[in-house]
Amino acid sequence: MKKRICQIFAALLFVALTLSLSACAPKEQQEAPPADTAGGYAGKTVILHSNDVHGEIMGYAYIAALKADFQDKGADVILADAGDFSQGDPTVSLTKGADAIAMMNAAGYDVATLGNHEFDFGYEQLVENLKAAEFHVICADILQDDRAIWDPAWMYEKDGLKIGFFGMDTPETQTKANPSMTLGLRFLSHNDIYTCAQEQINALRADGADIVIALAHLGVGAESAPDGHRSVDMYRNTQGIDLIIDGHSHSVMTEGEDGEPVQSAGTKFENIGVVVIDNASKSIERHYLLPTKVTENDEIVSELAKDPDVEAKAQAIIDRVDAEYGEVFARSEVLLNGERNPGNRTEETNLGDLITDAIVWKVLQEDGALSVDDDHVVGLTNGGGIRASIQPGNVTRKDLNTVLPFGNTITVVYVTGAQLLEALEASTYCAPEEIGGYPQTFGIAFTLDTTAPYDQGEAYPDSTYYSPASIQRVTITAMNGQPFDPEATYAVVTNDFCAAGGDTYYVFKNASAQFDTGIVMDEAVMEYIGDALGGVISRETYETPRGDQTIVLTREADEPQAA
Repeated sequence: MKKRICQIFAALLFVALTLSLSACAPKEQQEAPPADTAGGYAGKTVILHSNDVHGEIMGYAYIAALKADFQDKGADVILADAGDFSQGDPTVSLTKGADAIAMMNAAGYDVATLGNHEFDFGYEQLVENLKAAEFHVICADILQDDRAIWDPAWMYEKDGLKIGFFGMDTPETQTKANPSMTLGLRFLSHNDIYTCAQEQINALRADGADIVIALAHLGVGAESAPDGHRSVDMYRNTQGIDLIIDGHSHSVMTEGEDGEPVQSAGTKFENIGVVVIDNASKSIERHYLLPTKVTENDEIVSELAKDPDVEAKAQAIIDRVDAEYGEVFARSEVLLNGERNPGNRTEETNLGDLITDAIVWKVLQEDGALSVDDDHVVGLTNGGGIRASIQPGNVTRKDLNTVLPFGNTITVVYVTGAQLLEALEASTYCAPEEIGGYPQTFGIAFTLDTTAPYDQGEAYPDSTYYSPASIQRVTITAMNGQPFDPEATYAVVTNDFCAAGGDTYYVFKNASAQFDTGIVMDEAVMEYIGDALGGVISRETYETPRGDQTIVLTREADEPQAA
């Protein structure tokens, strides 16, 4: 029986012998006596790339070992990253991204661009972190005082070959990070992105670049399409890009839907991107993705080799975090869904229910904290802020901090029913495609008709998202079991990110009143599980979503389909 196994040396030998874009070789070929390929990559330059690592720091041991193996076979190797390395789980978030830089230094990275999550701890913290970077940081489309905040491009040059890299970060950063964290920065958007990219291409070509590569954190997600700032949009509106190494949408791809030269390795080192360049012809020979692990029946049957020194550095960080956050505080009888799609960016989930239950419960513990009756208190958190699932069994502080890694605090905003309805309409505009602003809610029963068109209105200020010109898709059917009143004032218990206008929640920023409780979300959820649930996330309460959201997926359906 044939099994797909991707051991590092066998996979690389197979690639070298067959020139295949496949990263895996049949088991029989791997077990055959290997040919002598020493020097088999002489005269080649290999770019190994990652994106959206999000705290999977052990992955750096894979890419470091892969780099060494290609070098042993004669290649010159460049390590590149397409952003979102600073945030994701406690292994990097506890040091506000500093340990991510340390791990990239250990692995030997050469160049990286910025992702939106690099700004989660604020621009000043990012500047401080990157002082320690031993690699080039490039980003052309984020400006301060009309100047790029970092070098926009970097030229690699060796033995007559010149490879020009320029960096781009998504303009969604201005609302994907807490807007208060990026004050004073200007994020290029719309046609300005194309103009900026073309300027970098032209400058690199003028400087003699044989190959131009965009190191981009733009993605190809549907929520990025209306503003035209996806990587494929940039490619279609420029000339002279040989390859885009992409991030942001966590896509696993070696080309765009229309054949655009866009490659992205997914997230958390599920793959490593490989680009092989022939030095003599000064052209890209091939590019492909190499899985770091191969599983069968949920068991790892093979994985790439790890660099022992980098592995030891990663394990030291993991051990330190486990010692601090490994305490078991609860038990779950169910799998709590923390996935993106299907999950928290597309539909109501049991984990979204748990979190919104918890934040509303916590606020209501304080007598007199709110100026409306309890039946006018609802909860909402953005699905993009929920970053991982919780497995059945023991639950640790680390588990919950991995689910909610951003350190968000609970904030209350006072809005009218009409404003809340606008927020729901704006935050589901591309559903059933995933969107980070997708609302996980408490107390709000609503129907979302995904077959109805989104009536796109004016762009929200300082945002890549658009207000609805009219309400076409969302109908609120009840608020805490009571009739919905568009003119009534409701207290929405949310997070400080949404309250500041993050994602699609501009109306919250302009709420009639709001206050930050200072209570950290993950701590509130732990307290709720301990005090209100007795330390047990029960099957009876959380096996399935509570059913507040009804999603219509097709016009032909006789009945709406519950999410």
